[in-house]
Amino acid sequence: MTLKVDITHDSDATKEVRPTFFNEPPVMYTGGDVPWQWEEDGMVCTRSAAWSAPGCHDGCGVVIYTDKETGKFVKVEGDEENPYYQGRLCSRCLDVAEAIYHPDRLLYPMIRDRKDRGKADAFKRISWDEAYDTIDREFTKIREESGGKSIIFASGTGRVTPPINARLGYAFGSIQYSYFLSGNACYVPRVAASNTIMGCYTCPDFSMQFPDRYDNPEWVAPKNIFVWGNNPLVANADGNLGHWVVDCMKRGSQLIVVDPRATWLGTKADLWLQIRPGTDSMLALAMGKYLIENDLYDHEFVESWCYGFEEYYEACKPYDLDTASEITWLSKEDIVEAAERMAQKPSCVQWGLAIDMNLQCINASQAVVNLWSITGQIDIPGGMITVHDPYNTEVWLPPDPKEVFTPEEEKQRIGSVYEMITNSGMVQCQADTMVDQLITGRPYKVRGAWLQSTNPLACCGQEPKNRIEKGLKNCEIVVCVECFMTPTAMACADIVLPLCFYPEREGLRSVWYYIQNTNKACEPLGEAKDDFQINWELGRRWNKDLWPGDTLEDYFSHLIKEANLTYDESRKANWVYPEFHYQKYRTGEQRPDHQPGFNTITGRVELYSLLLQQWGQAPLPSYHEPPMSPVSRPELVEEYPFILTTGARHYASFHSEHRQMDRLRAMHPDPWFEINPEAAADLGIKEGQWCWLESPVGRARLTAHITPIIDARVVQADHAWWFPEADPEDQGEGCFATYATNINEVVPAGCGDTGFGDQCKCFMCKVYPCEPQEIPLPTAADPKDRFAEGSFRNFTYEAEREA
Repeated sequence: MTLKVDITHDSDATKEVRPTFFNEPPVMYTGGDVPWQWEEDGMVCTRSAAWSAPGCHDGCGVVIYTDKETGKFVKVEGDEENPYYQGRLCSRCLDVAEAIYHPDRLLYPMIRDRKDRGKADAFKRISWDEAYDTIDREFTKIREESGGKSIIFASGTGRVTPPINARLGYAFGSIQYSYFLSGNACYVPRVAASNTIMGCYTCPDFSMQFPDRYDNPEWVAPKNIFVWGNNPLVANADGNLGHWVVDCMKRGSQLIVVDPRATWLGTKADLWLQIRPGTDSMLALAMGKYLIENDLYDHEFVESWCYGFEEYYEACKPYDLDTASEITWLSKEDIVEAAERMAQKPSCVQWGLAIDMNLQCINASQAVVNLWSITGQIDIPGGMITVHDPYNTEVWLPPDPKEVFTPEEEKQRIGSVYEMITNSGMVQCQADTMVDQLITGRPYKVRGAWLQSTNPLACCGQEPKNRIEKGLKNCEIVVCVECFMTPTAMACADIVLPLCFYPEREGLRSVWYYIQNTNKACEPLGEAKDDFQINWELGRRWNKDLWPGDTLEDYFSHLIKEANLTYDESRKANWVYPEFHYQKYRTGEQRPDHQPGFNTITGRVELYSLLLQQWGQAPLPSYHEPPMSPVSRPELVEEYPFILTTGARHYASFHSEHRQMDRLRAMHPDPWFEINPEAAADLGIKEGQWCWLESPVGRARLTAHITPIIDARVVQADHAWWFPEADPEDQGEGCFATYATNINEVVPAGCGDTGFGDQCKCFMCKVYPCEPQEIPLPTAADPKDRFAEGSFRNFTYEAEREA
C-alpha cells in the first residue's frame, strides 16, 4: 500500500557537508500487506532485522521462530517476503542460536577495580542501577573537573551503534565520537570523499531502492558492474549484498573485477584486473585520461553538471598507458578495455575497503568518483544512484553535532586540525591523533572511555606493543558494552555491560534505502540489554532533550517522525520505502534550497574540489607511490620481497566476532595467510604450516594457505584474530593471545595528509617458517578452576542452565 507524507528540511549555509539534505517524494511503499507476526507448527514467527552484534552491518531480513509455550528461541530463517534480502542469509546470521546459548555469553553487569585490569577473576556482578550510578558518578566527576571533551565514546563497525553512541556522547557533553582504526580507514574515507565531491553518497543500482525490485519498470540492469577492491559475496559495503551482483549477471550485466585476488566473482568476470595493491588511483587516472582523449565521456553531463573538467584533464595527463601498466602490473589492453566499459551506459561501481586502506585514499576515491561522473552514470537506471537516510531516520549516520555544540566547541574534537574529517559529514575524532592523546595526555588528558561493540585491540591495534591498550589503560574509567568478553574488555575495562542479540531486542534498521523494525521475538537471557535501551536509559540521565519520549518506543517514534509513522505503525508496515526518483539533481530533490544541482559549493559535481582546496588539500586526484613498496623502497626488496595486503573477509566471521562459535570456527579454525604455490615452493612452505610474516615494524604467526588466486609477489593475511579458548590473561601475547597472530603487529599506524588512510593493504614483508616451540598459544586451565567466584565465566554458565 502507499501512504502520503509531507517532508520538510531545514539547513544552514556553511562549508560543511551534511549528506542528509534530501527532499523526499510524498509517497512511501510498505510491506503492510503481510503480517509481522504469526503462528506456525507450535511456534511464534516474528519478522525482524539482524541489526546488532555479533553480525555484519547489513541488518538482514529474518523470520525468528520461538516456542509458543516457553517463548524460547528456536531458529532463524531468511524472510522470503522481504524485498531487500529476499530470504537469503549467510552462515553468521543463521548461527545466532549458538551465540544466544553460548556458555561464554555475558549476562550481567560487572565491575572490577582499576588496579585489577587484565585479571579475569577480579570481576564482581552488580545490578544495572549500580552500573549506571557508577558510570554517571565517575563520568560526571571528570566532566566537572576537565569538561565533557575528556571522555571518548567509541564504536566499532557500522550497525546500530554509531548514531546512538554519538548521541550518548552529545548528551553527556562530549564531542569525542570516535573509532580506533588508524586513518579512520574503513568506509569513512569513501563516504567523506563522495560527500565532498558530489554533496552526497552514491551506490550501484541493483534495484534495492524499489520494493518490486527487478520487476520495477524504471529499473534496468547495469551493462557493466565494476567490483573494485571488494568481495561483496562475503562482506558487503554500503548495505549492498553480493547476491545482487549475481542476480544482475543473470540479467545480462557484465562484470569487471579489480582485485589482487581471484575471488569467486573474479573467476566469473568478463575482465579481471589483478592490480598491484595500493595502485588504484593510478589505474583510475589512466582510465580518465583515456576516456577524455578518446572522446568517450558524456559531454552533456560534464558541461551541465560538472565543475573543473579542464583541470581534471590536466591532472590525468601524466598517467599514460605505459606508465600505468608498469605501475599497476596490468596490461595496457586491459586498462583500455576497462575504460571503454566504464564509458558504456549504464555502468556502476561496487567499491570496497581496499580503496580506504591507502595513505592516499582520498586521491583514489576522488579518481574513481570522477570516472563515473564524467561518463554520466550518476542517478540513472543501472548506474550510481544517490542515496541518503530515508526520512532522515538517524539509524545509520551519526547525528549532526550542531544540535548540541557551538562551532567553538566542535573545534575541541580530537584531530579537528584535519578539516576533511571535521567537515565532510563524518563527525569522528581522527583516530591516530586520539590514540596519541590517550598515551601522551597532550594537549589534555583523556580520562575516560565508553567502548560500545568494539574490540580495537584485536581489530585496530596497528604496530607491536599495542598503543591502543597502553592509551586506554591511562584512562581513569573504561566501560565496555559487549556480548562476549573480548581482549579489549579483559585488558582495559572497569565496567562491562552485557548486550543481547537481535532476536531479543527492539529497534530500527536502515542503510540508505528503507526502514525496518527490529522486533523482539524472545526475552534476553540473564539481564542482557540492547544498545538502544542502554543508551536511552543512561542518556536520559544526562540530557532528556536529546533522548525524547517517556518510553523507548516513544524514542523510536521520534526517530521516524518524518515518515509520519509511530514505531508500532512501522512494525505493522514491516518495511518502509520512500518513493525513489532517478536524476534527482535535475528536479531539486537533492539540495536543501530545492534548486537543481548537487549539494556542493558550485551546485555541480566538483571534479576540482573547492572544499578540498579550502581545507588545504589537493583539489585534484593524483598518484603517489605507497611509502613501503618495491618501487619506493627497492633497497628492501631482497629482505622483504612480498607486498602484504591484509583483511580479506571470510564467511565464518565478521572482523573479530564469532571466534567462539564452534560451527563457524570449524569452517576457518586458524588464521591464515594466502601465498602463491610458486612462492611457497621457493620457501619450502607446506599447506597449513605455521609461519612468521615479518616487516620492518613487527611480526605475527599465521598458517599458510597455498593458493593460485594470488600473485607470487603478494601475500594476503587474515586480520582481527584472537582466541577465546586461550588464557584470557596476558601471558606475553595479549589477553586471549590476541597479539600472537594479529597481522596488525606487522603494519604501522599513521594516516595520510587528509587524516584518512593507512597501510593495511599495501606494505612489505617476508615469510619464513616458525620453529616448533614458537607455535603453541598460551592456554587456560579448566575454566571452573581457573576463574574465582564472581568472574565473568562463572556468570555465563547460568546461560547453559537457563537453556
